[in-house]
Amino acid sequence: MKLTHLYKASAMTLALGGTALLSGCASTGSGDTAMVAGKEYLLTSSRPNLLHVVDVETNKLLRSCKIPGIFGSNSIVPSPDGRIAYVLTNKWEDVYGFDITNCETVFSARQSYKNVQVKTIISLALSPDGNELYTVQNPVVKHRDRFEVQQPRLAVFNTADGLHAKAKRFYPVDRRITKIGTMDNGEVILGGADLKAIDPQTGDIRVLKKLQNWQRPADKWVAPDAFAMQAQGEHVGEYILPYFTIKWNGAPGEMEKAEFWWGMNRIDLASGKLESNELVPFEFIFFNLVTDPNDPDIVYGAFNNLSKHSVSQQKTLATEDLEHTYYTINMTRDGSRLYVGGTSSDISIHDPKTLKKTGSIQLPGDMSTADMRIARLRD
Repeated sequence: MKLTHLYKASAMTLALGGTALLSGCASTGSGDTAMVAGKEYLLTSSRPNLLHVVDVETNKLLRSCKIPGIFGSNSIVPSPDGRIAYVLTNKWEDVYGFDITNCETVFSARQSYKNVQVKTIISLALSPDGNELYTVQNPVVKHRDRFEVQQPRLAVFNTADGLHAKAKRFYPVDRRITKIGTMDNGEVILGGADLKAIDPQTGDIRVLKKLQNWQRPADKWVAPDAFAMQAQGEHVGEYILPYFTIKWNGAPGEMEKAEFWWGMNRIDLASGKLESNELVPFEFIFFNLVTDPNDPDIVYGAFNNLSKHSVSQQKTLATEDLEHTYYTINMTRDGSRLYVGGTSSDISIHDPKTLKKTGSIQLPGDMSTADMRIARLRD
């Protein structure tokens, strides 16, 4: 689908303003399907409010765990041993941890208290050892006659505290932080107006990459709009953040001479090395990117179509139309299968080489903005 003038106008407005079909469903609660150490499992959630565990070898839905509260936004992060899935739920307020082998609830944190309502917008991460859980809290004091907006903060929980856990430490952070992650050195990546990292032991913050505040001349470039939605990248140990920008080859606003670009920020979680560059011309939309584990030069994106791109060539290599819009994408560690999910009630399975659809997984309700993560179960 080529970029039309309408898409360009919409994109500029956005930037300037800131088939293995499964029959039936696994029973909720504790399941009786054995899970094997060393295998990978796909984790996602859907309405009414269920955490789903899928075997990626068979693409079978093994079990669906009931999540307390109301659906939303249902960010998910798996523990390092792959056994526990932590889910942000109840309209972005509460976090629950589930043992994916039997649906047992092993952790819970209710973030709102008294007359203080706390919302966490997507932001959920674990320390590399799994001992600490991080959220970015956006608290509002609800008075009788007004709402009083408070300073956003990074909240640190001990996962060993189990049910009814309370935050042990707080550190002030910027507004507009959504997708977060953790590097192997323990720092928490903060995906906001700029890309930053915070030490969760001291609260010290450093800038990784300026985005809204980059130093490119304003008459030549539009400050980037980052697409910081679902988290993924555990299959290759990275944090990846797409962005959109415009290069003016004439006067600012002269669209016929402008170049519309997708860009990419990619962080190696082990080394902390950051790669940031324009990726491919803006010819279609994707919400998220994932890297091919067998070739870091190849990344895939999805929205109305599935796309394959070369980072070094700044070139789109292939596209495949999808049956409807999908919000998120992930893939197995061996690079053999792509999963495209979110939005509706089906996960579409694709061959990374050809992008052709090879199957689908039907869920009992729509996934909306839920994460789709890969967990490897360890002993």
